[in-house]
Parts: sequence; C-alpha cells; structure tokens
Amino acid sequence: MFDEFPRRYVIMVLKEDLRHARDDCSFPGERSDVVSRTVLAMAIQRSFMMRNTEENLEKDVAEEMAQHVLNFFGFGERIIDNMLKTDDRDIFYMLEDLGILKTEREETTLYDGREWRINYWTLKKNYIANLMSGSGFHDGCGGGNPDTMDPYEDLPDDIWSRE
Repeated sequence: MFDEFPRRYVIMVLKEDLRHARDDCSFPGERSDVVSRTVLAMAIQRSFMMRNTEENLEKDVAEEMAQHVLNFFGFGERIIDNMLKTDDRDIFYMLEDLGILKTEREETTLYDGREWRINYWTLKKNYIANLMSGSGFHDGCGGGNPDTMDPYEDLPDDIWSRE
C-alpha cells in the first residue's frame, strides 16, 4: 500500500503537468492573443511538414526562427518592412511561403501630392491557430487526453524496484 501511494501521487502530478504543457501549446488565434515562441515554432514545423514531404525542419531551427521573428513583432501582430535587413526579409519571405506571415501595403498621399507606400508584415494568427488545433500531430501538444494518457507507458517495469 505504501509503495502505491507515491506512484499514484506522481501520476496525478504528471497529468497536471501534461495539462499545463497543453495550455502552453494552445493558441485560440484571436486578434488580441499573443503568439508565444513555443506556439510559433510548432506552427513553423507543422507548416513545413505539410508543404515538404521529403524533409523535416529540426525543432531547434524552428525555435530559433520563431525567436528571431518574435524579436521583431514583440507583443504586436504587425511590423513595418523598413526595419528588416535583407537576411531577415529572406526569412520572412520563407515564412510567407509557409503561410505563417503575410504582407500588406498601405498607400497615402503626402502633402506635396506624391504617393507613399508603406509595406507591413503581419502574423496570420488564424492560420497558426488552425495549425495548433490539428489533430494529426502528436509532438507534445494536442492529441490525447491527459486523464487517459499513461505517462509510465514507456518505462520498464524494474524502474520502481528499490535497491
């Protein structure tokens, strides 16, 4: 009986951790929601997997790209194109091809009558939310109910023996 108590307690704690991990990965996609690095990295990976069947994008690379992009966006959803360097713009174009970002243009007339164009980059939050709610992915977010998942499924039986 004493040996079972710690195991049940650990299972309860792990299930709670799984719930929080799923919360970190969830993203409703509302306009006011902030995209986290974890969510953006997973969206980049999933979008890459959908478009590229021969290769996979490494998790570390996706996280670096997500961090790099979020350093520009901060808590916003739109940035001006003029602040990007050529290398940064190349990454943004790649993410536009993946469907993560989109470009927008605004035109205004200056006092002297000339037209002025301002180009923006925008996070496609609805697309990111759709990627995050995809049911076919089992990479630590989504897929599976924490109450029915067994965190000890892959552990060998002798792990609980005391020496």
